Amino acid sequence: MATYDRILVAVDGSQNSMRAAQWAIDLAKKDGSSLFVLNVIPVPVYAATNQAGTTTPAMKEFFDKARTDAETVVQDVVSKAEGSGVKVRGEIIENVPSVVESIADYAEEWKVQLIVVGTRGLSGFKKLVLGSVSSALVSHAPCSVLVVR
Repeated sequence: MATYDRILVAVDGSQNSMRAAQWAIDLAKKDGSSLFVLNVIPVPVYAATNQAGTTTPAMKEFFDKARTDAETVVQDVVSKAEGSGVKVRGEIIENVPSVVESIADYAEEWKVQLIVVGTRGLSGFKKLVLGSVSSALVSHAPCSVLVVR
């Protein structure tokens, strides 16, 4: 079985992403890997119709809530990893047009060898808007991708 020096887990707070986080923590502990925990907050679709550079009250409220939720999720995973003795770094990327591109770029920048993601993240409208992050990562990531059910 391959070993990895750098593992990235992308989390969004969904049950599947938290299962993926546990897999990533277990792999990082077993291999002595560094773990990167990433949450990506995309630009809401309606923001594209807004004038560049302006922030509506609804957008501010969206980003404030999304940032608070992301901080909680990332810190939870970071704490679990630290508790397992894993060297870990947590990060949030905000206001980007593509979740998949942001994850892939982050993996490339940090020379990650494995990305771990859940099969499905948040459901309903958000899933419809974002498409399947895990499927797109399998096609476009610069490294191996482990999709956890």
